[in-house]
Amino acid sequence: MDYNRDDEQYAPEQPRRSKRGYFLSSLIGVIVGAALMGLLLPYWTGGDHGESSKSANQRIGSEQVKTVNVNINDAVTNMVSRVSDSVVGVLNIQKTDIWGEGGEAGSGSGVIYKKNGNTSYIVTNHHVIEGATEIEISLKDDSRVPAELIGSDRLMDLAVLKVKTDKIKSVAQFGNSDQVKVGEPVIAIGNPLGLEFAGSVTQGIISGTERAVPVDSNGDGQPDWNAEVLQTDAAINPGNSGGALMDISGKVVGINSMKIAESAVEGIGLSIPSKLVIPVIQDLEKYGEVRRPFLGIEMKSLTDIASYHWSQTLKLPKGVKTGAVIMGVDAFSPAGKAGLKKLDVITGFDGHKVNDIVDLRERLYRKKIGDRVKITFYRSGKKKTAEVKLTEADRLQK
Repeated sequence: MDYNRDDEQYAPEQPRRSKRGYFLSSLIGVIVGAALMGLLLPYWTGGDHGESSKSANQRIGSEQVKTVNVNINDAVTNMVSRVSDSVVGVLNIQKTDIWGEGGEAGSGSGVIYKKNGNTSYIVTNHHVIEGATEIEISLKDDSRVPAELIGSDRLMDLAVLKVKTDKIKSVAQFGNSDQVKVGEPVIAIGNPLGLEFAGSVTQGIISGTERAVPVDSNGDGQPDWNAEVLQTDAAINPGNSGGALMDISGKVVGINSMKIAESAVEGIGLSIPSKLVIPVIQDLEKYGEVRRPFLGIEMKSLTDIASYHWSQTLKLPKGVKTGAVIMGVDAFSPAGKAGLKKLDVITGFDGHKVNDIVDLRERLYRKKIGDRVKITFYRSGKKKTAEVKLTEADRLQK
């Protein structure tokens, strides 16, 4: 039987090395290996269970580079043990019968952010304490102390409580929410599903910043405010409301407020950024409410009105398709004093285009009481302007 060997390849015979040659090669290999080990060993992580190594320094050219290996699990554990006492339970107690007996209507979380002697201040959500006749704070040792409501704000969904007790030792610090980045690790601490799971810790990342979520603050079924929130995939469940969203250093970058609760949605939690929390709690402490400028008008988005009325009732030019329609005006309000009337259509505020009532409120609430602003509007098809001096709403008008 013939075999075709044309494709077979043979390695040429190598010359035989002497024992001395082998010895020199081995010696050189040992020297080179030892040199490499000397360079690389400081950067290798040693120890069992993946423990991180110490810092190592290396000079590259004229620059000295410092390499630090961080064990994220240790960082989280240390941070939580240090700050967890500053997150407490908040119990909403409401009278349920004619005998005045109270029952827990719900519970949430709160963050201790300031302490003067035995008096401590706690921030939580407005919806956590809404309707409460009494409020109690549950501490980490399961003891409860009564709390006084200093003030709350439905629009921002924040409230400030005050308690007097010598049991509170830990106070949380606020961080700068403007500096958080997408992908940055964060920790949520709170009481999901009630006090049975008090002090629960969940870990995640910042999934998005400056998210705008429509909010119906007056319950009329129409969004009248866009809440600016941080988005995170850290688990936030009922009872986490009012708890802390912390960065890896243990500073509060947000107050957990809500989650997207739909069957098809997973891992979307929302938190009020600390940059918005701080001025609100300062107003609540000082005034018991958030002082905002107001115009003194009832309004409706132009897009919520049948297009037939755009030309027939409002007599708007064809190019005007967005704005806020005045449905009523208080004669003694800033808008009334400036001459604005019912059925005027506001299209500009302080040099910015007004698309709808949400847009107008956002522009308005960025201003301060006493500011003067220019308002552009249409009346019976004619474009007009008015200067309005913003004032605070009277208590009877709120």
